[in-house]
Amino acid sequence: CSSDLGVDKFQNFALQAELDTHDPETCELKIPFLRKRARVVEIVSAKDLVFGLTQTGVCAAFNRRTKRRVCFLNIVPDEIIRSLFYNKVNDSIITVSVYRTDNFSSLKCRSTPIEYVRRAMPDATFPLFESESLRWPGFVEFDDVNSKVLTYSADNKVYTMWDLINYKPLYRITDTSIQEIKIGPGVMLVIYQRVGSHIPLKLRSIETGEILTSFQHLIHRNKKVDFIEQFNEKLLVKQENENLQIYDVWKGELKEVERQQFSTPSAFIFLYENQLFLTFKNRNVAVWNSRGELVTKFENHTLYHPDCNTNNIYITSQQDTLISYCRNGNASVGSINISSILNGKSLARITADKSGDMRVHHALCDVTAIYYNEEENELYSGTRSGMIHIWSN
Repeated sequence: CSSDLGVDKFQNFALQAELDTHDPETCELKIPFLRKRARVVEIVSAKDLVFGLTQTGVCAAFNRRTKRRVCFLNIVPDEIIRSLFYNKVNDSIITVSVYRTDNFSSLKCRSTPIEYVRRAMPDATFPLFESESLRWPGFVEFDDVNSKVLTYSADNKVYTMWDLINYKPLYRITDTSIQEIKIGPGVMLVIYQRVGSHIPLKLRSIETGEILTSFQHLIHRNKKVDFIEQFNEKLLVKQENENLQIYDVWKGELKEVERQQFSTPSAFIFLYENQLFLTFKNRNVAVWNSRGELVTKFENHTLYHPDCNTNNIYITSQQDTLISYCRNGNASVGSINISSILNGKSLARITADKSGDMRVHHALCDVTAIYYNEEENELYSGTRSGMIHIWSN
């Protein structure tokens, strides 16, 4: 879409409605702290439904047309929902929860068809990955790009790749020396525990698990590894007080970027479509290409919260627009800023500057989650007080 269309699309966003994730009267939530007001930590939208998850683990589903709550997704009294994933391939919402029955120690996943949520039947759900022990340090990671799910079962130290369409296991990897697995389009990087001055690495096919290539990356023996990231065919490696190394896995070529030009960020987001990646550090966002060159700095896009958290920013599916909660000069409340990733220019801002409406002021006070519904051109923001606000033009 042209940048003009992008600008028009976001102009004149106004507050349309507010939804409350908190209901002290509900009989569904039995644990006392579930009945307390809590910040919204995640918002997901699926067709006509909007899901808001709070820090205490309550998940409320709302109908975006009627602006009413449909149901809570917590289906037993002691369930604390930790995260949500909308599975577009089979139109269901996946919840990852912990329960008091095992002292909140292991993750349990279940899938609920959107149709049943719409009918306020959240218990028409089925469990996923029951064979796996997802106690810490076990985990589950949903991979939208490849339509896969990766689980790590802590008891037997097994990584399993599952199909997101039918939840069937595709293959397992058993290796106690694996430190971490990073997933990219079509491939995954398996990082092993360092051995002296080397880190052993393998690239595997996401579809089959077959090893595509194995190699060792040379590192400084006595320095901490700040990060190892996989970005398409490139490997990004940075050690404490050292240059950024960019290694081309297929060509075997190594490039270095001076540490003065690239200091270790607090978070990355990889935009595989555009061969770019975002870094977050000290409230600032920057865009880099795969050669480690700075492509874009954003005008007027200073993040409100110093700790970047992906629930507090949104990147469009075209990977060309960044929506974040930002500082608004010296104003007491922040603003929601919409910027072009490709040139850093501001496309639009939602502020309380000229609004005498206290609801707008409250809506922009301490935003903790953001989600943009691209089909409906609606923006949802959640606050520390547990409210979700709908903005559109």
